[in-house]
Amino acid sequence: MMRCTPIAKGARSAFAQSARSRTFATVAPVSSATRNHKIVVIGGGAAGTAISHQLLRRGGFKEDDIAIVDPAKWHHYQPGWTLVGGGLKNKEDLRLDLKSILDPKLKFYNKAASTFTPEQNTLTLEDGDKLSYEHLVVVPGISLDFGSVKGLDQALEDPNSLVSTIYDYRYCDKANRTIKQFTRGHAIFTQPAGVVKCAGAPQKIMWLATDAWAQAGLFNPANPSSSAITVDFATGLPAMFGVPKYSAALEEIRKARGVAGLFQHDLVSIDNSTNTATFAQANNPEPVQKRFDFLHVAPKNKPHAFLASSPLANPAGYVAVSDSTTQHSKYPNVWSAGDASSLPTSKTVAAITSQAPVLVTNLLRSLEAGPGAALDASYDGYTSCPLLTEYGKVMLAEFKYGGEPKETFGRLFGVDQAVPRRSFYHLKKDFFPWVYRAAHVRGNWGGPNGWQA
Repeated sequence: MMRCTPIAKGARSAFAQSARSRTFATVAPVSSATRNHKIVVIGGGAAGTAISHQLLRRGGFKEDDIAIVDPAKWHHYQPGWTLVGGGLKNKEDLRLDLKSILDPKLKFYNKAASTFTPEQNTLTLEDGDKLSYEHLVVVPGISLDFGSVKGLDQALEDPNSLVSTIYDYRYCDKANRTIKQFTRGHAIFTQPAGVVKCAGAPQKIMWLATDAWAQAGLFNPANPSSSAITVDFATGLPAMFGVPKYSAALEEIRKARGVAGLFQHDLVSIDNSTNTATFAQANNPEPVQKRFDFLHVAPKNKPHAFLASSPLANPAGYVAVSDSTTQHSKYPNVWSAGDASSLPTSKTVAAITSQAPVLVTNLLRSLEAGPGAALDASYDGYTSCPLLTEYGKVMLAEFKYGGEPKETFGRLFGVDQAVPRRSFYHLKKDFFPWVYRAAHVRGNWGGPNGWQA
């Protein structure tokens, strides 16, 4: 059970370093000849690091048998950016030098992937170098689509605007600054229709902000119309959350907190000069405009272009894999998990903790017995979203395919995880960030299954 979170003080300095979001990935110069590897992993994020280290540990591979391709310098703990926006963490403490966390037996190509030729078991890097593989793992994550909201880039870059987002390393601390600066007016928090990393994050920052404003005497949940601050939650979805159990509980919280729900309102543009947000509505051809004094935006997400245009992708641009085995639907030696995959579940780190062991088990079975081997390991869609509902409390949503709850603490102790609790808050704020750095990136964390040998 895990998803969105810190670190003991000694570990924080290692987690501390800056800058760009990952993309894709030799430290040493590479010749133009094709380099051969047993397994090539595209992506060094939450999925790529965990899967590569699990393969290395369980498969008995030699040095350079497994290669990781990623052009990024930094590896970010993205679930922690909500905590940064809420003033609970420093963003510099939530990143690692990517090379530093990779086992030296792994070959690291610090370059971007360009094209795939799966019929020949090869791929080409951005500089023209080629890699061949016996098996390919495609886990590059997804990218933010700031262009889907006209004017968003300019508003985020403007240091004087009260427009922010926790979805980007560059701006997650701006969210905290703007929450502190805002003392009067109308606040809007948005969530897009379609794919988004951690679908609960857009409202997590809203609950933290409204709690901070309430504690400062600026927002009265019992009588919001009399408050210095009023709050709207504008979501492209028809409900607060995709799982009915937690959606119902969050709807009760929304009403009790005096937050107006603007459902099926999908943000399409921002006019920073007039502080106007324009929304498309699902059942209304006419756009709706709302004036704001404070705006937090969760941008749409999209597959990386090099992947979406490849033969590995489905029509939506995601790697087409079996919902249960993570094996590609056409190429049996290609695998995917995490945000870049077609797996129909929420895109969270928690999901990766359950997907990675399945992928590794099935890949090693296929490597040993051949591409037609029966694959026994199966992924049930498990994911988790620790929903911060205020400072000091978290609703720990855990569920699997079909929106069916799969609650770890409910099973073990009989507690209702739709009830926000302080113990869950410390999991989110303290334990999850620590275990991510100490175990997940090393391939030793299995989420609800605990430490992996």
